[in-house]
Amino acid sequence: MSVSEPAPPTAAEAEQLARMRYRRALTRKKRKEREAATEVKELNITAMMDMMTIILVFLLKSFASSSAAITASEDVRPPVSSTRATPKDTVAITITPKNILVGDREVVRLMDGRIPIEQLQGRLVLGLDDQLKKEVAKLKFIAARNPAAPFSHELSVIADKMVPYDLLITVLYTAGQNELENYRFIVLQRDAE
Repeated sequence: MSVSEPAPPTAAEAEQLARMRYRRALTRKKRKEREAATEVKELNITAMMDMMTIILVFLLKSFASSSAAITASEDVRPPVSSTRATPKDTVAITITPKNILVGDREVVRLMDGRIPIEQLQGRLVLGLDDQLKKEVAKLKFIAARNPAAPFSHELSVIADKMVPYDLLITVLYTAGQNELENYRFIVLQRDAE
């Protein structure tokens, strides 16, 4: 018993087979052309810059809307209050029994809870006055270039509850001489009972 070999294709079958191979090759070629057309050949810098600008604006807005950062100190024990107001991001003066700070920078070291005589010019505290001039100039510079951040003339005072009234008035006088006439005293919020 011998196995018969397949009969050679007829001319019509050979032509049909050639057409099928041609169609498959044409289909493969079109698919490769489509894939090549969607392939990224170079980076589009404009689209990337647009994306980075949107991210930058988002980050700036989220930073601008954050609450005021107040540094805690062991020397300062603010009074307790039942206020509901939230602190704003302003120039912050901290008065401890040992020193006066603007932001995190010490500007005057107190002697026995009092401002040294050489730091006073009447009621004006010289070291505090110099630092507040710099802070106000910075805020005015920002306000001149950014209408969304106007100079509000506001000041946050973080003072120990044992700070003498006369010292507090002297600090507020110095702030008033530097166009910071709206005061906010930072207090600890009493727990709801």
